[in-house]
Parts: sequence; C-alpha cells; structure tokens
Amino acid sequence: MDQKRAVILLSGGLDSATVVAMAQAQGYSCYTMSFDYGQRHRAELNAAARVAREMGVVEHKVIGLNLNGIGGSALTDSSIDVPETPGEGIPVTYVPARNTVFLSLALGWAEVLNARDIFIGVNAVDYSGYPDCRPEFVESFERMANLATKAGVEGQGFRILAPLQNLSKADIVKAGVGLGVDYSLTVSCYQADDDGRACGKCDSCRLRAEGFQAAGITDPTRYF
Repeated sequence: MDQKRAVILLSGGLDSATVVAMAQAQGYSCYTMSFDYGQRHRAELNAAARVAREMGVVEHKVIGLNLNGIGGSALTDSSIDVPETPGEGIPVTYVPARNTVFLSLALGWAEVLNARDIFIGVNAVDYSGYPDCRPEFVESFERMANLATKAGVEGQGFRILAPLQNLSKADIVKAGVGLGVDYSLTVSCYQADDDGRACGKCDSCRLRAEGFQAAGITDPTRYF
C-alpha cells in the first residue's frame, strides 16, 4: 500500500522546514508547495527548494501568483518599508489573504493526489499578529475545505494540521534539531539578500534569533 500522503506548505523558513520533518517522522510521503507570489526576494524560494531536496520530499511544486498585483503589504510592495523595530497591532508585513490563498491551492493539489492531510507551519504563540495564523482560522478553513471539495462531500474529508500552533519558537527549534533539521538551509528574513543573508532587524529575524537563544542552540543564520 502507498504511504499516507500529505501536502505541506513550504516557505523555506524555519517553521515550515520543521513541519516537513514532523510529517516525515509520522510516516507521511511529503509533497511540498511553495509560492512565487511577488515577494521581495527570491532567497526564500531558493531555500524552499534546498529544504525539499535535502529532506527528500516526493515532489516540490512552485506555484506562480501575483499578490503584488493587489499590494497592501511590505512583503509585496517595495514602496512600503519592512519595519525594523517591534510595533503594535497587525504589522505591514501581513499579506492580505495569503494563507487563505495558499491553503486553497494546497487543498486542490491534495485532492488531486488523494492526500487527506495538509500541513501548515503557522504559530499562535510567537506569531507576528497575523489573523491568518490563528487556530480559529485553521479550524474554519478545514470546515470550508470539507464543504467545498468533491472528496469532502463524498466523505473523504481533509484535515488542516498545524503542529507548531502552540509551540514557542524555542520549542520549535528544539523539536527540529531533535528530528535532524539542518536550519542552515532555511531563510527566515523578510528582506534577505540574493544570497539568503538576513538583515537581523525585522520581526522574523528577531523571533528566530530569540528562539535559538532561548533553546540554547547556535543559529546558523548568515547576516549581511
């Protein structure tokens, strides 16, 4: 019999690489999906390809989108600066509807693959204030997925799995290291250069550095 299959959203960052390792440890055949959505840099897509290759996923798919066509985020609109100090409320690095769009496409691929489980690396403890990283969103999307698909209607329902949901960044790092994740493959920075070197100032860099420090593990991030 085939191994159970899972579609995993893979950004090339720390969290999603950890999720791939967790899914593999649970016996899944992993199919990873990344998005070329008009983000500020290509480094995260290069990182996702490295992670997929080194971790031996079955297939890695990159989908082209044009979220910079609607703008509204510092990650897709170069005229909006990426903040380098912590702020309050939902930050300008929030990309409108991003996880909704990404999960929808992952759902479509899962249905084609006859996979029932979709993994996403959202985190509600260390998250940066994004509404589409909350447990309520994940639960609501799962309900919608089972209403909106042929497989769901025919009783072969989908699960949206967010195994990092309630972990601190330090917990995530420890879990990944325990599973053998090579974090030097990953890029977390919102404004990394073409070589994948990080700014060390944005929210994502700060959360990553704090997580490694709290875990007592050396962060292999390279900075420019």
